[in-house]
Amino acid sequence: MIDLETLHLGAADGVATLRIDHGKANEMGRQQIGEWERLCDWLETAPAGALISYSDRLSPRGAPIFIAGANVTERGEWSTGEVKAHVRRQRAVLARLRRVPVFHVGVIHGVALGWGTEFTLTCDWRIATPGAKFALPETGLGILPGAGGASELAAVVGPNQALRLGITGESVGAEDAARIGLVDELAADLAAGLERARALAARVALRSPTAVAAYKAAVLAALGQGTEARRDIEARAYEHCIDSGEAAVGRANFATITAGTGRAPWGNYTPWKP
Repeated sequence: MIDLETLHLGAADGVATLRIDHGKANEMGRQQIGEWERLCDWLETAPAGALISYSDRLSPRGAPIFIAGANVTERGEWSTGEVKAHVRRQRAVLARLRRVPVFHVGVIHGVALGWGTEFTLTCDWRIATPGAKFALPETGLGILPGAGGASELAAVVGPNQALRLGITGESVGAEDAARIGLVDELAADLAAGLERARALAARVALRSPTAVAAYKAAVLAALGQGTEARRDIEARAYEHCIDSGEAAVGRANFATITAGTGRAPWGNYTPWKP
């Protein structure tokens, strides 16, 4: 476990839980980016099979907040070079978070604006409550969504929906987000969303950390590749599971695994890169 100052991290039974609660509206600034980098350092060692991220933050008027965007006000005295370097750092940390070797479930309850919407693109599964709202307001501020909104969003929702969101700045609620594929599942409220996230995470915790990580890495690496390249990535990921010894553990504990009566004695996480 690592200590973070502005992000609230807990872990139990192979599941890490991250509660976002800082600043005026969970805005992401320089300090938080450093915390996310430290979190990625930790997650890249696969200390847990799953990560659940959420926020129960409320505005002074009682409106739910997920992540209200980047902390633009802190940049008031920054040079042009400092702003460029900071946004490159934001982009890099979200790219790392997208590929951490754990199953990342995001429960989006409240506004996810700008950086908040881009953050959701790092999740492997996105659950939204009726209070969720997504928007990319950046082009109205003379910039563009630069931490995944322009590079990754179209792969999730398609180019036309990405252009609608990024160019018009129009906000979408939970149902519209589910319709276009920006979220994967709807929940009645935050409690129900967290219950569903924990149920998914509990299933992951029973599985081989090495196999889970290899599968995720292979799926993401195969995106956009040709047929032969995809098959080669799959073959190397599969063979890594054999070479790591996890396939032998699975065979030896087949009855226990299929009966669902316990967790197999999986080995320590063995990293693999495509």
